[in-house]
Amino acid sequence: MTTAETARAVRHFGRHQLLRLLGKSARSMSWLVVDPATGQELVLMLPRQQPADDAALQRWQQRVRQAGRVGHPGLASMVALGEQDRWPYVMYDRGERVTLAERLSAQGLPAADLARWFSQALSGLALAHDAGMVHGDLQAWSLALDGAGHCSVMGLEVAGAPAGDARHDTAHGAQGLQQQRRDAERDVLAMGLLLNQALSGQAPLGQADVGLVVEQMPPSGREIVRLPFVLPRNVPEPLRAIVNRATDRQERQRYRSARTLARALDGWRQADADADGGGPLALLLDRLRHAGVLPSLPGNAARAHRLALMERERTAELAAVVLEDPALSLELLRVVNAAQVSGSGPVLAVRRAIAMLGLDGVRRSTLALREWPGPLPEGAAAELQRLIARVKQAASAAHQLRPAGFDAEVVHIAVLLQNLGRLVVQYHFPDEAVQVRKLMQCAPATRPGEAEEPGMDEEAAAFAVLGAGIEALGQAVARHWGYDDEVLLLARRLPLEAAPQGSEADADLLRATASCAIELVDALQLPGNKAGAAVQKVAQRYGRLLHLGVRELTLAAKGLPIAPEPAQQKEGDEPDLGTGHNG
Repeated sequence: MTTAETARAVRHFGRHQLLRLLGKSARSMSWLVVDPATGQELVLMLPRQQPADDAALQRWQQRVRQAGRVGHPGLASMVALGEQDRWPYVMYDRGERVTLAERLSAQGLPAADLARWFSQALSGLALAHDAGMVHGDLQAWSLALDGAGHCSVMGLEVAGAPAGDARHDTAHGAQGLQQQRRDAERDVLAMGLLLNQALSGQAPLGQADVGLVVEQMPPSGREIVRLPFVLPRNVPEPLRAIVNRATDRQERQRYRSARTLARALDGWRQADADADGGGPLALLLDRLRHAGVLPSLPGNAARAHRLALMERERTAELAAVVLEDPALSLELLRVVNAAQVSGSGPVLAVRRAIAMLGLDGVRRSTLALREWPGPLPEGAAAELQRLIARVKQAASAAHQLRPAGFDAEVVHIAVLLQNLGRLVVQYHFPDEAVQVRKLMQCAPATRPGEAEEPGMDEEAAAFAVLGAGIEALGQAVARHWGYDDEVLLLARRLPLEAAPQGSEADADLLRATASCAIELVDALQLPGNKAGAAVQKVAQRYGRLLHLGVRELTLAAKGLPIAPEPAQQKEGDEPDLGTGHNG
């Protein structure tokens, strides 16, 4: 190439030399440029379409300038805002930063790094959305990564609102606010798609432009985006659930704010790094210290007075009173096992715990409990009471289903321990519990003749909201109390995705009996003919191991007072988790 040809090949944007195209989409583009006067490398971002007139240009500059005033580590700071030949632009310092697009590879990127980066970027986006700003065209080249492992978003408002968009209305109004909310939700969906791409190493739907992928997904299109089952790197199931929820085909299932997606990623990241070092597990254990594991049911003072009048010899009657209150049952067993008075393995029978503690010890445990409903608001307390009623129903069913010779109290405690995760989530994370139930709901068919859309299973929904499974939270509490591996195994429900495996050993039969009873009560909560089909499925799962059939399950279910389900949450509702948790 001659010197003249080389000179002609050098392209400029104003006084800046264009070095390399970092990325382009249907709505915006980004270049790596250098200032010849200083040698400073910069990232240039500009829309793909020129503003239609001077008013549109001024509106663009005003929006981008306002977005630049939102300060957050997850938002890149612009160093220049201007216009060149009627093309508006914004510039960011390149420094030692690279874009996510430059880091991507066919092997994907480590899950822990991505969760940290995206959480930082989403936290910045959440603040921008709160200020009424959106990005509008998030792409892999919109995320900047520096040498210290920090991630920030470049290009807020650069793509500009499409012609006819309600946000063009400078007076805003209700229509403009609704459009801003839709655009913010589109940003969150785009981040989910980018996380999918970064984990899998391949662009969703084979399309590099994230905006075009969004257009092919509901409600505009019918394409489905989920993480592939086979990936170059291992992706833990909780993180997979989070990513798949972010891009769910059902709009109602997706994260509706950047803050809730960031919180789910943080929950998984901290729980994965160290169960005692942060995240929902550590937060739960911290709350146990000031709010207890559960509040005592209403009437605790009267119960304490009744216990004071009981004779020491009437242990069986006393045990029946204790078992009526899950909080008191768990507290007695915690105190006994923590004291290690038995010296011969864990204590799981309430009568034995009473004999060891004595009537005075039982009374002290009763008075030490947090009064109902603890810190819960009225609605969450009512939901906890419904859940406790279901646990009691499962315990009653387990009494009927237990193999001959099994202690009814121990079976009752096994059911209680297997529901421990559900109970503590409802008590300590009531807002998140609402989201979990919402994600589990089926959606009605959108077209005649089509089947309804199934909701998530309980564990996947908990992963997607909390970043940790419900069972893991229950296990964390039991481990915190000092229970050994035998009790920890008993406190785990048999997995729903696999046929029950076990032996005729007492511990295996006890665990299976509790799981079977819980699944039976869950099945009976389903509407209409779904309940009958679900009961048959339970019979098929446990028939060989527990020698049960539909007849035995039906008899065990008779007389169970099934608690009515609460009113369904309105479509689109998602509790604002930005102000902290209850509890």
